[in-house]
Amino acid sequence: MGLQPLEFSDCYLDSPWFRERIRAHEVELEKTNKFIKELLKDGKNLISATKNLSAAQRKFAHSLRDFKFEFIGDAETDDERCIDASLHEFSNFLKNLEEQREIMALSVTETLIKPLERFRKEQLGAVKDEKKKFDKETEKNYSLLDKHLNMSSKKKESQLQEADNQVEQNRKHFYELSLEYVCKLQEIQERKKFEFVEPMLSFFQGMFTFYHQGYELAKDFNHYKMALQINIQNVRPAPFGSSWAKHYCMYRKETKKLTMIPFEHRSGGKIGDVEILLLKYCMKRNTDTTDRRFCFDVETMDRTGIPMILQAFSEEDRKQWMETLDGKEFSTLIYVYPVVDTSFHSLIGINDQGLYRVVGVSSKVQRLLSLLMDVKTCNEVDLENSVDWEVKTITSTMKQYLRSLPEPLMTHALHGEFIIPAKSGSPESRVNAIHFLVHKLPEKNKEMLDILVKHLTNVSNHAKKNLMTVANLGVVFGPTLMRPQEETVAALMDLKFQNIVVEILIENHEKIFRTLPDATFPEPISMSISPPNVPPRQSRRQGPRNKRPIAVYNLCLELDDVDNPSSPKEGTPTGSMDSLSSQSPPPAISSSPPATDKNHLNADSGDLVDWAANHIVNRKARAVYPCEAEHSSELSFFIGAVFDDVHFSREPGWLEGTLNGRRGLIPQNYVQFL
Repeated sequence: MGLQPLEFSDCYLDSPWFRERIRAHEVELEKTNKFIKELLKDGKNLISATKNLSAAQRKFAHSLRDFKFEFIGDAETDDERCIDASLHEFSNFLKNLEEQREIMALSVTETLIKPLERFRKEQLGAVKDEKKKFDKETEKNYSLLDKHLNMSSKKKESQLQEADNQVEQNRKHFYELSLEYVCKLQEIQERKKFEFVEPMLSFFQGMFTFYHQGYELAKDFNHYKMALQINIQNVRPAPFGSSWAKHYCMYRKETKKLTMIPFEHRSGGKIGDVEILLLKYCMKRNTDTTDRRFCFDVETMDRTGIPMILQAFSEEDRKQWMETLDGKEFSTLIYVYPVVDTSFHSLIGINDQGLYRVVGVSSKVQRLLSLLMDVKTCNEVDLENSVDWEVKTITSTMKQYLRSLPEPLMTHALHGEFIIPAKSGSPESRVNAIHFLVHKLPEKNKEMLDILVKHLTNVSNHAKKNLMTVANLGVVFGPTLMRPQEETVAALMDLKFQNIVVEILIENHEKIFRTLPDATFPEPISMSISPPNVPPRQSRRQGPRNKRPIAVYNLCLELDDVDNPSSPKEGTPTGSMDSLSSQSPPPAISSSPPATDKNHLNADSGDLVDWAANHIVNRKARAVYPCEAEHSSELSFFIGAVFDDVHFSREPGWLEGTLNGRRGLIPQNYVQFL
């Protein structure tokens, strides 16, 4: 049973039971105070240990950076040079990781230690002061009462009357202090819940952010790791992280069973352990991903998600294996797409809650996708009347197909141009820019996008039942329809802008796909230092919007790492007849900062750095629009707020500055430089 409530009326009775309940509350607060004291001690030890770990990691990284392999002879191969440089890359990876850990350690102090210390000092300390006053007044009240009761009745009436008045006044004062103390006890018992839990929530959010950033760093590092494995494989026959073994293989097509027997011609006829696997799919191996010839990938039901690389004796032998295993050429699997009718919405439960957010069973999705991709079986699949396919299986299959395209439906070439208007400009200018860009898509891509967006518009019209608002559909289909050619942390920052592009497509389907864009509309807008007329952080939406996914921002700025802002590609034909499968090369990117009256700056990185250093670094800026932070690394502010030490962040469209002693990210087009 919890603590008994302290009734205000009991202050006037001041019964033993009332005093007992007060004591129970005091004991609980003493326990809370002791717990917070121990927690603060442990938290400071955690920060100290984190800093010690970070220092050790940095020292280790420093040692890696300073070491250099010596080679034999007067030159190295490219592979050897890459291996030699790997220690420096490992060092940089650790350095970047420790920068994030350092930010996390600082955030622990700000989000956990200081709030708890403040609560313990200001709130629990205030209760202690109130208790001292209450105890002192209690002693005074009862001492006076004892003295009063011991007064002789033979005293003069005036003296007795004066004593009675004094006791009454003191009793009233005692009641007032008692009421204040009880109120404070009740208040602190309620406040301690959120005063303690909120800092803990911020602490764990900082922890999750750190681990997420570590994951993103590892994902970025994965490309380098794979290339390094190939370098090592070229220098040394034995591959790094994998091994080759000879097997005698047999396959029974009717049962889809692949039998693999370890084989070594020197074994003297001894047979190793036989392994029988159930085939899931077979695909020709891309020659860019291995240095061996005649390879193909096989995935089995026993090892889902872990394909095996098999090597045939010759190209002819591989062709025979591919035919026997019903293997797919890389292009065949990806480039062929199923016919999607404009009445597609009639095939699915349009009112099912979480439509497109609820995922289907992976094995069923893969099976349906395989049937639809196979020209022999695609016409036999009945999605509308068959009980074999759940709604979530159908929707997940469509998303899986779109994600498996060699380049996204909205193409790599136009990815950056689609993102730019989502970051800046008025709602009208955004729609006009997206309208213009959609008609620059290859014709087949545009047709399929039209069919899909029309369907999504219909889905959003049933949002009251299926809960899939335009914003929710943007979250689901943003990464599905748009995908950067290279996945980086900076690209992760554009996820929410991809969602906004899809929202604009759904909200303006008729205009974008049923009318031609304005022939006089310029190439899509580029980011500008001066703010637009309307803040660009929100798009026009229908219905409530869920919170955007938490993005991870890097607050570090190094001038020699300033990214060149991208400008749209010029001369891209409207309504191209390229197929969905065509791989367009990324547009050439060139840009330069605004020219001054005296001279014009070139677009190379050196000039951009000089320009940034001369015109942006350490400047002040004033907010021209109010902003509420959507992430802990962003700043919230009102119109007129003045920021110090403002300069460009490495995140496109963001500045970094200081407000009221706190440093964070600021939307670039929400401020004007002073």
